[in-house]
Amino acid sequence: MVLRKVKFAIGEYYHLYNRGNSKQIIFRDKEDYNRFAALLYACNREDNIKADNLGKREDFFHLDPGNSRIVAIGAYCLMPNHFHILAREIVSDGITRFIRRLCTAYVMYYNKKYNRTGGLFEGKFKSEYAMSDRYLKYLFSYIHLNPIKLIEPKWKEIGVINIQGTKQYLRTYEYSSYCDYLGVRRKHNSILTTMEFPNYFPTKHSFEEEIWSWVSFKP
Repeated sequence: MVLRKVKFAIGEYYHLYNRGNSKQIIFRDKEDYNRFAALLYACNREDNIKADNLGKREDFFHLDPGNSRIVAIGAYCLMPNHFHILAREIVSDGITRFIRRLCTAYVMYYNKKYNRTGGLFEGKFKSEYAMSDRYLKYLFSYIHLNPIKLIEPKWKEIGVINIQGTKQYLRTYEYSSYCDYLGVRRKHNSILTTMEFPNYFPTKHSFEEEIWSWVSFKP
């Protein structure tokens, strides 16, 4: 048995992520992204919904988790071949149960849709412990800035070229929690449990100001 390097503890914060085997695409179309997002909500509950049932339903946002959430999600981003989740463990073994259920349900859906078998992800999910307040706050920016590479692949090396276009792209990117922090009303709002995280961003302006403070621009 391989022991996980990062041990999860109730009340602590973690960056969770994984990607497709050999960096393969794991979200091929809008339906795939929406299914995974819905599973972020549906799998975060104490009662055990069978994975095969999760594989059949079209939408899960009608489910009421009540007080049964097993993790708190503060941010997430889905990219073509990987995902990022910022989570806080709120019950014992919550993160492990949540990610196992999430990935199992999505792989069942994905394999059935694309007539394939076997694993989809690159081994066990990865995790990093947010050991300081500074790093935890930074993770909100790191996660939400991921989609920039889809339109400006070299932005980290040379800076963002189209500033306004890039800002608008992030604001309208459906597959992350960026727009939720801007107050966009949608069913995906229920994925987040922001009250379980420090109030780093009391306003929409403070959120975007912090996020963009980490971005360099091409002179």
